[in-house]
Amino acid sequence: MEYLLQMQHICKEFPGVKALSDVNIDIQPGEVHALVGENGAGKSTLMKILNGVYQPDSGAIFVNGREEHILNTHKAQELGISIVYQEFNLCNDISIANNIFMGRLANRFGIVNDKRINDSTGAILQQMGLHLSPERIVGTLSTAEKQMVEIAKAISVQAKIIVFDEPTSSLTQTEIQELFKIIRQLKSQGVGIFYISHRMEELDEIADRVTVLRDGKHIKTFDYAGLRMEDIIQLMVGRELNDKFPVYERKIGEIYFTAENIIRKGTLNVEHLHLRRGEILGIAGLVGAGRTETMRAIFGADPVDEPMRITLNGKPLKIRSPKEAISHGIAYLTEDRKEKGLALTMNIEENISMASHHELSRHGIMDDKKVRGNAEAFVEKLNIKTPGLWQKAQFLSGGNQQKVVLAKWLCRNTKVLIIDEPTRGIDVGGKYEIYKLMNQLSEEGIGIILISSELPEILGMSDRILVFNNGRIAGELSKDEADQVRILKFAVGLKDLEGQGEKIHG
Repeated sequence: MEYLLQMQHICKEFPGVKALSDVNIDIQPGEVHALVGENGAGKSTLMKILNGVYQPDSGAIFVNGREEHILNTHKAQELGISIVYQEFNLCNDISIANNIFMGRLANRFGIVNDKRINDSTGAILQQMGLHLSPERIVGTLSTAEKQMVEIAKAISVQAKIIVFDEPTSSLTQTEIQELFKIIRQLKSQGVGIFYISHRMEELDEIADRVTVLRDGKHIKTFDYAGLRMEDIIQLMVGRELNDKFPVYERKIGEIYFTAENIIRKGTLNVEHLHLRRGEILGIAGLVGAGRTETMRAIFGADPVDEPMRITLNGKPLKIRSPKEAISHGIAYLTEDRKEKGLALTMNIEENISMASHHELSRHGIMDDKKVRGNAEAFVEKLNIKTPGLWQKAQFLSGGNQQKVVLAKWLCRNTKVLIIDEPTRGIDVGGKYEIYKLMNQLSEEGIGIILISSELPEILGMSDRILVFNNGRIAGELSKDEADQVRILKFAVGLKDLEGQGEKIHG
């Protein structure tokens, strides 16, 4: 049997963490080999070893039957290996074309041929079905468009092995189908593709084989055809998962937070929303509907054209900046926790305390004893899995990273918690942990505003749902009224013809 790649008996340790233990995996030409497992299972570490970012402690890598020592990413590229990371590796201040051909801009005489680079980029973008100018500055792109530029970079080097690490986490359904079309084209050209995803339903469309990792160990590799999703998930978590969402009866109190007159011409027109004490308010809608923009405006992160009217516990608030929002007990967990929520090179203790200097200091100087005690308390309360407070955030799993961000805000005596895509890029077991935490926080009287593109998550966790369309609230549904069909009708701008209980907001 012909193999493009074989990784044999791969082991890797980080301080206090055994990331990989005797892992074997291979790939054939024209194959999509899915790599699945909970966060922290070792998937990304294994692929970073393949790409020369990390070096294995032991084991061997064979490319086209020949043993290779991949000491850096340049060597990986020479061998025809490319990786599309979950986190972006782009320069925001230069063009799409310059990002795609970075390191390959000049010819052997040191001359940069802008026309050739732009033409080549244009051809790749056209192949991908993207209507973007090669000269457009990357910093002006949406999250989804940046993700597609990352994929274009991999295609541009004509790699024979491409790794996709959670490539669809920021894409719309239409963009996902475009990506799958590209993957099928690459398969037909003999390219071997490793595909890492927590969205199990995607495997139905493209996977030929599946390898399951758990706790850094190789559990099983099998042909995908005929597999039951329940069996894959059980192998991933090592236990049966009967319910995706914890069963919980919330005690919801009175209305204690309101926001009115959130207006930005041509973008937002939200007349009113409210939140009850201990309630989880779901915010649903399609990409670009104005969900995140509305919450960022409430948080003071983005400007509005008219004064907002915001109250907490009946008292009017002035919020013109995130600093003012935080001072009133309003916290916002962004959808991009790695870029905006965490300092990846700092340890857990430093991350948890970074927003609470006033609470954890004495006479303006951070009190080390308070800082450590506070961090230890939250690690225990939120069940953050780590060998110690000294562990850097970059080495935590996605679920544990999200818990650290939560801990950072809970230090501030948070009263209103806005969470944007809280489980994006997090595995099945990690999601369950986050959901339990949300229930725990609601029991403590914290009102939670949950923005999510995952309809099962919105339906499974929300007490009440607001559906956004075109910058406004198109409808409101109680937990009992809500289902996917009704949410989608509001999301695309259609009123439910039956009109059973839904409210239409202007």
